[in-house]
Amino acid sequence: MHEHDFIYLICGTNRPNSTTQRVTRRVEQHYRDAKIRCEFLGLDSLPLEIYSPDAYAVKPPAFEPLQQKVFDAAGLHIVLPEYNGSFPGALKYFIDMLKSPESFEHKPVAFVGLAAGSWGGLRAVEQLQMVFGYRNAHTFPDRVFIPGVSQKFLKDGTIADASIDQRLQHQTSGFAHYCGLFRSARSV
Repeated sequence: MHEHDFIYLICGTNRPNSTTQRVTRRVEQHYRDAKIRCEFLGLDSLPLEIYSPDAYAVKPPAFEPLQQKVFDAAGLHIVLPEYNGSFPGALKYFIDMLKSPESFEHKPVAFVGLAAGSWGGLRAVEQLQMVFGYRNAHTFPDRVFIPGVSQKFLKDGTIADASIDQRLQHQTSGFAHYCGLFRSARSV
């Protein structure tokens, strides 16, 4: 990737201090350890003005920097929990606020799913993949699912299961390479 490119890491819930946020921060650390530029977006920091009914017609100025980051990112790496058999409404609302179709058009996207149950967010990721597929994004095939997520962390917030941490590290390096391939193809 070129030096001005970055991976936009999206924590797919607006719950502050969530397990999803801890996993997203761990993914961020893997990118930083590999010297790959990334930027973090927690949906708990979305500008409140976007929740006005008028925001559908006229996006508030506070949303423009987020929109621009989606445009500028080499790829989107989304970490999402499974809520009620699907992905969080806050994530869908964020997606709905972005310009369509150009926000995700030919954009590489990677997914990490997590859940308290044994499927590790599989349903949520697969449903979200349909949304991104509809918007012509390119899904990175190496998805990571974390089942029983509440038992996977130590009290200090670190991941207790080394195999999960290894899968996250493998995914970050693979996704950075995948984004670089798309960048190379666009510049030809």
